Amino acid sequence: MIDRRGASHLSGPSLVAAITSVCAAGFCLFGYDQGVMSGVVVSEYWLAQMGNPSTIMIGTMTALYDVGAAIGAICAAFTAEALGRKRSLLLGSFILTVGSIIMGSAFERAQFMVSRIITGIGIGYITSVTPVYQSEISSAAQRGWQVCCQLTTMLGGLMLAYWINYGMFFHPGGVQWRFPLLFQCVFSLYILVVTPFLPDTPRWLIRHDVSADRGLAVLARLRGKSPDHAEVQEEKNDIVEAISIESKEEGSWTDLFKGHGISSNKRFYLALGIQFMQQMSGINIVTYYAPTLFQTSLGMNQEMALFLGCFVQLWYVIASFLTWWMIDRVGRRKLFVSMAIGMCVVLVCEAVCVAVGGHSASIAAVFFVFMFEACFTWGMDAPLRSPPHTPALRPGLTSVPPPGWMATVWIYPAEILPLKIRAKGAALAAAADFLGNFLVVEITPPALANIGYRTYIIFAVLNLANAAIVWCFYPETAGQTLESIDRLFVKHDVDDAPESWYRKLQWEMVGRADRARPLRRRIGAQRGSVGSTVVAEEEDVVVEGGKAREERVERVGEGS
Repeated sequence: MIDRRGASHLSGPSLVAAITSVCAAGFCLFGYDQGVMSGVVVSEYWLAQMGNPSTIMIGTMTALYDVGAAIGAICAAFTAEALGRKRSLLLGSFILTVGSIIMGSAFERAQFMVSRIITGIGIGYITSVTPVYQSEISSAAQRGWQVCCQLTTMLGGLMLAYWINYGMFFHPGGVQWRFPLLFQCVFSLYILVVTPFLPDTPRWLIRHDVSADRGLAVLARLRGKSPDHAEVQEEKNDIVEAISIESKEEGSWTDLFKGHGISSNKRFYLALGIQFMQQMSGINIVTYYAPTLFQTSLGMNQEMALFLGCFVQLWYVIASFLTWWMIDRVGRRKLFVSMAIGMCVVLVCEAVCVAVGGHSASIAAVFFVFMFEACFTWGMDAPLRSPPHTPALRPGLTSVPPPGWMATVWIYPAEILPLKIRAKGAALAAAADFLGNFLVVEITPPALANIGYRTYIIFAVLNLANAAIVWCFYPETAGQTLESIDRLFVKHDVDDAPESWYRKLQWEMVGRADRARPLRRRIGAQRGSVGSTVVAEEEDVVVEGGKAREERVERVGEGS
């Protein structure tokens, strides 16, 4: 049962479905943990049990979860590769279960605060390993769709937490807040019971196991074919090639702060920044504190605040589904800038409504809360074509990540970071997201209580700053291979185009990326035409030992 190859009777779609189910449970836990405190912090029974803490203490008790999550994500960066995907997921689920039990049985503040940190460490591990586990067992044709489903599962967990909090409102006593906190054990126990019967990923087994044949056997079972099948052998060869390239290019932690001729350090700062800025949008005011927001800003009673919060999160899920029909070739930059400006405008309108007060203004304020979540979720994005050596993707796969600040910020670091520091940089970027989350969750309760509508003005300004920073410093990555993104950052003696006045306000890489996208589109369109022959010269960057060199490559593409 504990064998890394898992139970032998599972194979094909049933094995993939079983692994997907535990990954979905992990994403659901992530969403549930973000939403469950929304009802707990407004429960009079929890407040009495914790000694009627101040708004500052409430913020601290809630936000310690994010401190733990950052610690867990950093620890996972150091240990997850050695442990493997399966054991890392089991470890994270075990830690979270322990933390949830301590939290649900807490009788005083110190116990509750320690349990929040422990639970956060568990979720840090889970969120670090589940996307990798899912991507490495999925076939190329199914991977993008399954990643989209995982995101909606996370929002489903968030919505479930709100509805459970609302249902428990009608049950007086300690059970009102203890049951929602303990209910998350259902998901972690499911992971702990099912995962031992599942295999680790073929990629991890081929790289780390004593015998690479075990990885091949697991790969064959996942695809429902024999180990000798041509497709299985081809996929195994791709994995072996990717591992070989990674082994040569794997960097140390100090490489995060070195340029290596391709601005690696600056790209690492971009990855940290985009995830931190996601939290500065203020989304977790609504995610963590929707009932508090409705009570403090709009004067609603506890029941109505909880009930309305449920529909806000239901809208969140619906909005995430709508995005699948809104994907287009617009690009990350336009998405980030336009939606940040949209959230800025909505928050200003929210502040005005709260400041004016009255029945009509309250209705308008609720509408703007819904619109804020829509701006955070919606947007249009372009696919990214991965190179042959991308660890999580098969060669030629077009990955279509869910659009919006909600999800695209989790895609951008993996795109912008060079292969040498991609794994370590992405892990620290996730930690930056959790730390930003901590800051927002910490300050929101006292801010709403002490400065009221001005809280929304602060986050409106931060969204405007987010838009300006992205416009000035963040290159477009959509529609480009990861290799072509590396090429953008190679230093040239003379730039290839004159700059207009507004371009001088931007980092030179931004303009270079914008000029590269139309060229790649034209080349791609020509290659796709019937009977056409295209000769295109491009400067490719080959990164060897962390140093960049340029070489001219002539590609001849024959149309089908």
